[in-house]
Amino acid sequence: MESATPAYLKYIDGKCEIELSRPVTLANGIEQKTLSMREPTVEDQIVHDEMKGSDAVREVAMFSNLCEISPDDIRKLSLKSYQRLQKAYSGFLD
Repeated sequence: MESATPAYLKYIDGKCEIELSRPVTLANGIEQKTLSMREPTVEDQIVHDEMKGSDAVREVAMFSNLCEISPDDIRKLSLKSYQRLQKAYSGFLD
């Protein structure tokens, strides 16, 4: 039995809108309550697999690319918000 998509994720036209657990101020000075993640491509996976660094560093770089924000902005997220990004990403793989 498949689990329902959580209310904080909305998949529309190859993107996922992710409601953060709490707002975060990005490097550009704009406070965000949501992030948009595009659907990953095979190329994204190849780049991820060939990247050096720990699994965590590579995952942050992948999410940064897919959400079109800097890795430093991803690192500012609360762990709960980061887990929402992980859930959004895995939703593209189901």
